[in-house]
Amino acid sequence: MPKVNKVAHIVLAVKDVMASVKFYTEVLGMEAVDLKENHKAAFLSFGTQHHDVAVFEAPDGAERGQIGLNHFAMQIEGGILELKEMHQRLLDHGVTITHTTDHIITKSVYFLDPDGNQLEVFAEGFEVPSEGLNFIRQGTYHVKLLELEVPAAS
Repeated sequence: MPKVNKVAHIVLAVKDVMASVKFYTEVLGMEAVDLKENHKAAFLSFGTQHHDVAVFEAPDGAERGQIGLNHFAMQIEGGILELKEMHQRLLDHGVTITHTTDHIITKSVYFLDPDGNQLEVFAEGFEVPSEGLNFIRQGTYHVKLLELEVPAAS
């Protein structure tokens, strides 16, 4: 069975991305490693991994419950094979999977807990954490669908 080995980052829905970036950089000493041009999202790091906190702009008129935690992420031991096993385990338990994403820095499965909180389980996309950090600093970060079909046993 795949084993989760840590909570890796948090993503927050916020009213004002730039105010949040200012807070996390000035108050907590984080680095804004990737700030989207439209200022609707930013990724922040404490300096050892590609990101520790991300902030995404909440929709206009968002109420409490829409402002706050977007999801929390858990890193699995191993790579894509273990992620496929975890994906299948979630399906076997009837868990709602919201989407799968290849972030390049991570390969991710997003799903809901019983209260509708979104969680992410992922495998690292780079062997060495500093490689992921250097990649996201380049500003070329993008996402695509991650296919996780597990071949049927023969």
